[in-house]
Formats: sequence, C-alpha cells, structure tokens
Amino acid sequence: MLIYKNIFPFPTVGRHLLRTLLTTLLLLPALPVAGAASGEGAPWDLRGSEIQVFIENDSFGGTDQYYTNGIKIGGGVPADRVTRLISRPPNALLDAISDGASNHFGLFIGQNLYTPRDITIAAPQPFDRPWAAWSYIGAVAQSVKEDRLHTVEFDLGFVGAPALGRQVQTFWHKYIVDAAEPRGWGNQIRAEPGVLLTYLHKRRYGDSNGFQFVPHAGASIGTIMTLVRAGGIVRVGQNMTGFGPDGIEPGGAMLKNTRSEHDAGRRQPWEWFAFAGVDGRLIGHNIFLDGSLFRDGPGVARRDAVYDFTAGLSMRIDKLRVSVTRIKRSEEFRTPIAGGGQQRFYSVNVGIEF
Repeated sequence: MLIYKNIFPFPTVGRHLLRTLLTTLLLLPALPVAGAASGEGAPWDLRGSEIQVFIENDSFGGTDQYYTNGIKIGGGVPADRVTRLISRPPNALLDAISDGASNHFGLFIGQNLYTPRDITIAAPQPFDRPWAAWSYIGAVAQSVKEDRLHTVEFDLGFVGAPALGRQVQTFWHKYIVDAAEPRGWGNQIRAEPGVLLTYLHKRRYGDSNGFQFVPHAGASIGTIMTLVRAGGIVRVGQNMTGFGPDGIEPGGAMLKNTRSEHDAGRRQPWEWFAFAGVDGRLIGHNIFLDGSLFRDGPGVARRDAVYDFTAGLSMRIDKLRVSVTRIKRSEEFRTPIAGGGQQRFYSVNVGIEF
C-alpha cells in the first residue's frame, strides 16, 4: 500500500478510483482466453460479444459502511452460439416479450457485501445494518430492437459464510484500499441459498449526437429481493450508443451490444456522454435488511421506498469502454441516528468488445 500511496499522492477519492481502474484493466486481458482457445465456431466464441467488469465500493466516497463493495464480471455471446440447454429457457421468455427482436445471452459472476457503520466491532450490533454477503452466478437473456431493450436476469447463489464475504473484504482492505480490518463477520446473516429473477425494460428517445432521454421500468422477485422500480437518465454527448451506462444491478449490463447494427453512432471510432438520472424502488423484501426468510437472524427496520441519484461520464475508444458513476442512495433502513442510512459511492465499469 505504501507503493500505491507514493505513486498516487493525490486525494483519496482519486487515488482509489485510479487503483480500481488499473486493477480492472489488468484483469481484462485474461477474460477472452477461454473463448479464443475454443477455436472457430465453438460455443463460447467471443467474437461479436462483450465482456464487462463492474466494481462498486464506498471507499471511493470516503466511507466504509452499509453497501460496502460490489463486483460483477462476465459477458455475453449471441444466443445461437451457446448450448440449447442453457439458452432455450431465457430465449423462450424473451421471445414472448420482445416481438421477434434478436436475442443475446450471457453469464456473470458477482458478489455484494454489506456491513454496519463500525466494522471494527466484533460483537453483534442489533441496531445497525447486519453483516451480509451474496455471491451468485447470473444468466442473462437480452433483446434489442430499434429503441427498446428487454433484459431478463436469473441469479442463483448463496448468502452467509459460503458467499466468502469475510475473506474478500479482508483481502480488499489489506491489499487494495489500506483500511481497517473488518471484525464482525461472525455475526453475518446465516448461510442459505438464494434466487433472484429480474426483468428490466429501457426505451431510448433522442439523437445520438446531442440529447437523449432513457426511461426504464422493471421488477425483481426472489428470496434475495422483491421490488418494483422505475426511473431514467438524461445524457448529452456525441456518437452515443446503447441505452446509457451499464450497471452492476440485475438486468443493468448490456450484453453483446448491437450498436453496430442499430446505432448510427457505432460506426464512429469513439463516443462520449455525460449523464444524470434517478431510480426509485418500492421494496417488499430485502434479505440484507429483513434477514432470512426461513430462519431467525439479524435484521433492521427496512424503508419501503428507496431512491438513487446518479451522475457520471462514459467514454469509448474503439472497442474499449469506461464509465464512472457517482451514486447517492437514500436511507434504506431506520436507525437511531437521523440520516444514518444514507450513502454515497462510486461505480466503475470497464467493457471490451470482441
């Protein structure tokens, strides 16, 4: 960590963001190897697809609490290039929704970590957010036609000790952000499997050079989360493609981006846009706040309505895309401290097309 500090002697937020960008860029060259090795016409041929890496961490915003880290890595290939066993169920659902639009399919792995305000306390903290981790594999089916994007994501994984929250946060704090040792993971939500099914629809209005409005609406149901959501972004830029910045949330990652087929701006070797938006959610269940559905354990009084304000910048040069988003999240649960649940953090996304 002393090496990092000597190389990057500027403010904490900038140093953390640059560390994360460099770490992410170092991961990217290894991602396409499996597909490339499979040969011409193999099921996992990555040509024409996209692989993305997402990292969210509250240390970018100078805190270390609540939703403290998220990572998601994966990508997509056209659905006709994957095995029928994997692609048939999501394709059937998507065909019913998207009226014959071309389908894409992808796989992601991810992990979310949640902690109370003070991570140095080893004892239980019943009046603060529970310790929790969620690690999962996500199967994504997606279709795009003209200015409409439909996404279905099915996530399957574990909460509790099998999600490896203790190990990942300890490593991150020791080797990446040089932060305090987390000591309360012994009090985390108990281990159990989790499932989550998400649908998200986006619609795009405006011109690729100038101004665009991209509203969205969707819903999630499962043992992890049950909610409905709506919102949108406005963006200004040049040669804009896609439907705004890709996001780590379920359904938020655009797979094999069909910008070359559907977006005039994709014919250009570069693009950029600045954006701002809002996302509102009405929540019926959140395992990370309510606790387990099937057994007793830690939990807090959840707020039913939560919103995010977002702003950021996205750039693409040829096949490489980088976006940085600042997120302000409203209070997710009630605490003895007024406003104790509010949070600010950053999200970094790096994508590469093949």
